[in-house]
Amino acid sequence: MSRAQAKPEHWVVSHAGFRGLYAVTSDEPDTRSLTRKVSKALSGGARIVQYRNKSATVELRREQGAALLALCREARIPLVINDDLDLACGIGADGLHLGREDIPVAAARARLCKDKLLGVSCYDRLELALAAREAGADYVAFGSAFPSATKPCATRAPLSLYREAKGRLGLPVVAIGGITTENARTVIEAGADAVAVISALFDAPDIEAAARSFSRLFDQKDS
Repeated sequence: MSRAQAKPEHWVVSHAGFRGLYAVTSDEPDTRSLTRKVSKALSGGARIVQYRNKSATVELRREQGAALLALCREARIPLVINDDLDLACGIGADGLHLGREDIPVAAARARLCKDKLLGVSCYDRLELALAAREAGADYVAFGSAFPSATKPCATRAPLSLYREAKGRLGLPVVAIGGITTENARTVIEAGADAVAVISALFDAPDIEAAARSFSRLFDQKDS
């Protein structure tokens, strides 16, 4: 049985199930405001949530992570923690997402339970994704797909990379960086299984409506 098949039934993430809007939180100092925003994203159809807050203290990250985990458990949606293995393990989150400067993928896989989700940012490099797969990653992310306000100097990932990765990896592929409801269809048609969105979701005047708009793009492709 594969790791994807062995995951708890309430948040199975398989090649077929890992699809749709991947909501990534922005830095938000107020926990109540953060949970309200994420609740709206979930109501709009977000299929996975990543807690990312680069400016919070350890105490605030734990408070916010625990609050989001309770919210995601109720919605039966996985919560992934960005970069912080200790926090992910400490609150019992559903997974961890690693970047270039974080701990090695194999080391994280060794500490995480086998039923926990492990994602890896691979930027514009397929060889990183191939190595991440061998080290135990469950999904990979490429980007920046488009110019990004969150990371204006980020390396751009060409559309051809999503197509190639989809054909070679055998893992779910996530597109991230500068994705909006206007351009998301491009990366979805190129092979992305999910689109990771920060600003176009959580800075939207109506978060729930924005989430629905992203989710409908996947419904339209499947129809």
